[in-house]
Amino acid sequence: MTETRIRNDIVTFAKSLFDRGYTAGSSGNISVKLDDGFLVTPTNSCLGFLDAHSLSRLDCDGKYQSGDEPTKELPLHFAMYAARPTARAVVHLHSSYATLLSCLDDTDPTSALAPITPYAVMRLGPVPMVPYTRPGSDTILPYIQAAAVDHPAVLLGNHGPVVSADSLEKAVFASEELEETAKLLVLAGERRLRLLGQTDIDDLNTTFRLRD
Repeated sequence: MTETRIRNDIVTFAKSLFDRGYTAGSSGNISVKLDDGFLVTPTNSCLGFLDAHSLSRLDCDGKYQSGDEPTKELPLHFAMYAARPTARAVVHLHSSYATLLSCLDDTDPTSALAPITPYAVMRLGPVPMVPYTRPGSDTILPYIQAAAVDHPAVLLGNHGPVVSADSLEKAVFASEELEETAKLLVLAGERRLRLLGQTDIDDLNTTFRLRD
């Protein structure tokens, strides 16, 4: 896939996420790993109004090459890539329900999403939550690197979700799955949920290997 195609795909998927309310204002950021560097959404940019030519271009070491100034959230993106060598894209959103889960005091930090649907299991698996750190701070690195080794998706405490995958499309779809699952959990409230059993989870993971 050419870099031009990847740039256009970032713009297309970002606009789709923004238009459907998965992130608001200038929140959220996306990166794609290239063979010779990275493409990253610019700082303070709105995902609904990106320009393919203005995306930040970084080299393999994360040094700025061209385009607008990159998002300040580079540390969390690079932490995900370091923890998940097969990842080719990272999506970070401030989607409402997933962010709400990251703010609730009783959210399980080892698995923020209960296994209530097969697609949540296949595309996400258990989603750990890491402690809050200031946005853009390098202090997030050890937390994400430890949590993401075994998990393609992570919740940032009081902040929102970060999802990686081996393609931009998969990362976006998994991000949407995370938000929709979080929405179901919030809507369920105090009602008893019928969770998928471990046998069902093992069967899904054996039959469908959709995660990177």
